Amino acid sequence: MDTYAVYRQADTYDHIDYVIEQYRLLHNTTVGNHEYEKNGTGYTSLQLCQSYYRNGTIYPGNETFEIDADVQNGINLQTVRHRELPDCYDFTVLILFDNEAHSGRIKIDLDTDVQIKECRDWKVTGATERNLTLTVLFDCLIILTCITSFCLCLRSVLTGIRLHKEYNQYCKSYALREVPWSDKMEFVNGWYILIIVSDTLTIVGSILKIEIQTKVLTSYDVCSIFLGTGTMFVWIGVVRYLGYFRKYNILILTLRAAFPNVIRFICCAGIIYISYCFCGWIVLGPYHEKFRSLNTVSECLFSLINGDDMFPTFKNMGHKSNLPLHHHHHRHYDTIKQRQNGVPTSDLQKFLAECNDLPNSGLYRLEEDRSCFMNCRIDPRQWFRNRQEPLVSDA
Repeated sequence: MDTYAVYRQADTYDHIDYVIEQYRLLHNTTVGNHEYEKNGTGYTSLQLCQSYYRNGTIYPGNETFEIDADVQNGINLQTVRHRELPDCYDFTVLILFDNEAHSGRIKIDLDTDVQIKECRDWKVTGATERNLTLTVLFDCLIILTCITSFCLCLRSVLTGIRLHKEYNQYCKSYALREVPWSDKMEFVNGWYILIIVSDTLTIVGSILKIEIQTKVLTSYDVCSIFLGTGTMFVWIGVVRYLGYFRKYNILILTLRAAFPNVIRFICCAGIIYISYCFCGWIVLGPYHEKFRSLNTVSECLFSLINGDDMFPTFKNMGHKSNLPLHHHHHRHYDTIKQRQNGVPTSDLQKFLAECNDLPNSGLYRLEEDRSCFMNCRIDPRQWFRNRQEPLVSDA
């Protein structure tokens, strides 16, 4: 779909006359309660700013021109709209007739800006703020819940980091070796970090939502970004609970194994995507409206990837590539093959398996000068020595 534009002088004048006429008949045409902005004792008049060349002389014969431009453009219309409750808005409407190219085609663009203003001298009869109060209380309950979840998850993460430091120091003292990175990550639960980020975004978004409802702020975009991203992370965290089911666990393990490779692929594909964006912007920008700006180029290429504009092309293709399907099956086969005899155990898990003391045996004492590893009935030096000594046969 191309941009809206006019091509004749008569159409240009008709559009301007239409805007002026609709501004004059505002009270008779709109179903909402609109009013002109009042400046003192009088109303703010409609402003028509024309962008033109103060001195423009063109010589088509020798392809020369002289231009002395004086640029001021815009049509401003500010209104106030009232709802059931005293919500007042200022609308700044800008209608731009763009004839910078002088190609016989005047593009028309409409831009609006909305700001919430404090209503003055208003009287409301029969209205109540009960719904607003209940909504604010519900938002406060969400904030308290997120704060509680944030504190609990943060405590768990800090506890895991403290245990990691103790285990790392323990291995350096008795085994004289570094702890593998895979064992280090066992102490940090990534789901807890995701919940912490989600709770932080939800708390900030809920506070902004309360401020917007009480007419203190108007940052709708910022509030929607925080709440939307926080909600997305919450639903991603639901995937964690699918791992408790036997049939879904293999899917979770496959996603976990493929995640690093997927991130590398996204980085490489993103670089190629950006290169196509710049190429399309530079090469096709002067010839097509979809490639006129870098933002529209990115949107156009994204629609091409999804097949929105290229569906007939893909439909007429006689064959499909089996490479993605083969890669998908190979990833599942490799994960299942590695885990057909059970989940591989790491050095940390083997170390913990040597401890036969039950949690209720009383040997797990919470003392500041002793860690849980010291309370376990295992000689760590003998355990690591047995791990390093080769097996000797009696024969």
